[in-house]
Amino acid sequence: MLDIYLETDCDIDVNSINKVFEEVKAHFSLPNSVSAELTVVDGETIRETNFRLRGVDAVTDVLSFPSVDVSLPFDEADYQYDIDPCDGKITLGEIMLCYSRMEEQSVEYGHSKERECCYLVLHGLLHLLGFDHMEEADKNVMRAQEEAILGKLGIVRE
Repeated sequence: MLDIYLETDCDIDVNSINKVFEEVKAHFSLPNSVSAELTVVDGETIRETNFRLRGVDAVTDVLSFPSVDVSLPFDEADYQYDIDPCDGKITLGEIMLCYSRMEEQSVEYGHSKERECCYLVLHGLLHLLGFDHMEEADKNVMRAQEEAILGKLGIVRE
């Protein structure tokens, strides 16, 4: 389950976002007990968060905050102490998406807001699963995963 919190005025397709989450679960054979949170915020909120947590005083498109150290392939037995006793879920972490930056990038890259939003949510989810793009080789692996998952959903570059 992907819990979505809208903390700014925005027009996002929640169904598309949930499809991305479900496809990520299918792609990596994640159990239904896996959950994550997505909070959609304004530029000032993400800028303040980026500065407070990373020392970067700038608006960014997406931030990810993992709550567990994921190893793939995912084995639910490895996370028995991470299961929330109230709901039985294993929360991977939280993604913070900046709606205004997402809109700007959709124009900048020449594709729909829906495509950019789905891409950023997917990018954040991959970070929660341990993917990164600091090194070129890691970036290539992460990009390949992004394109494969978006391709399965029929969300391609326009």
